[in-house]
Amino acid sequence: MVAGQMYYADDQNLAKQREQAKSLCFEYNHLKPSDLENRINIMKKLLGKTKKNFWIEPTFWCDYGYNIEIGENFYANHNLVILDGNQVKFGDHVLIGPNCGFYTAGHPLDFEIRNQGLEYAKPIEVGSNCWFGGNVVVLPGVKIGSGCVIGAGSVVTKNIPQGSLAYGNPCKVQKKLK
Repeated sequence: MVAGQMYYADDQNLAKQREQAKSLCFEYNHLKPSDLENRINIMKKLLGKTKKNFWIEPTFWCDYGYNIEIGENFYANHNLVILDGNQVKFGDHVLIGPNCGFYTAGHPLDFEIRNQGLEYAKPIEVGSNCWFGGNVVVLPGVKIGSGCVIGAGSVVTKNIPQGSLAYGNPCKVQKKLK
């Protein structure tokens, strides 16, 4: 799966790992807003790597958790979904607006292969000092360079070079930022 090759998503071992991650997400999403200590502890238990300062507003959902790495001063607003069949890495000082999704999982175009339950996952990488507006979707295999701003409602299908303002569906670089 992490090698980017086709795999069976309904594999019992993978299904058990997803169940464990979703149980932690469920617990996290149902904590009182004032229960700060448990919120942080659950995220540290769920995610593969965190730095000291981060905050993820509920609701949050992921598939495995251990494939997610977040940097220092990471903030995600409500309704973040990360389908982490492969690595998803965020640099430092990343801001994510509400209702965003980072999806490493993909399915074959050939329905006969897809109907066998096969899928693939490609890594996503986000540099430092990036800001994502609300309702952004980042697709499998995308790299977003440091210092980027991705406009609200964008669907990011291709790599975005560092220091870019990009938006649209499909997301395209509109200008370089200073």
